Amino acid sequence: MYPADLKYTKSHEWVRAEGKTAAFGISGFAVEQVKDIIFLELPKAGVDLKAGSQFGSLESVKAVFELMAPVSGKVTAVNEKLNTAPETAAKDPTGRAGW
Repeated sequence: MYPADLKYTKSHEWVRAEGKTAAFGISGFAVEQVKDIIFLELPKAGVDLKAGSQFGSLESVKAVFELMAPVSGKVTAVNEKLNTAPETAAKDPTGRAGW
């Protein structure tokens, strides 16, 4: 259920190191808690993130949740599909299909 190549934060974000880059998103547990994701606010490429700081937000039918950066670094790419289809983040929360 929880891929071995992921590290998790207390606020339920995950990070996967991929050489000198990393990918991150929210855990399957978080997806189960928030239910239907209807909107995601994500950073733009080029933005510097600091571990533990807010990098965006997730809106569900239940509430709005802050997304916290699991690591520090510069955003090099964002899954633009999430802007128009935020629910895809819930279909495979710890895989490459969503985030």
